[in-house]
Amino acid sequence: MEITNAKAKLALTLAILSLIIPAIGLILAVIGLYMSKESLIEIERINQKGKGLARSAKIISIISICIDVLVLLLVVILAIIGHFFTK
Repeated sequence: MEITNAKAKLALTLAILSLIIPAIGLILAVIGLYMSKESLIEIERINQKGKGLARSAKIISIISICIDVLVLLLVVILAIIGHFFTK
């Protein structure tokens, strides 16, 4: 009986939470990305189940990182533009 990799489950949970909780989403996404890479290595080495979970976590984490960075850039740009219009 093969066991599903626990790191893959954790990585997917963190990746999904990174999309839901915007305040700490970037941090959760980075941790989720790291955990997904570690779990993929462990799955191959020990021959466990959960490769799909780990791949999904990796994809969702990358998407979340991109969204969070774009939102951060948008906030900075709007703050700069707002600063010029208030003078």
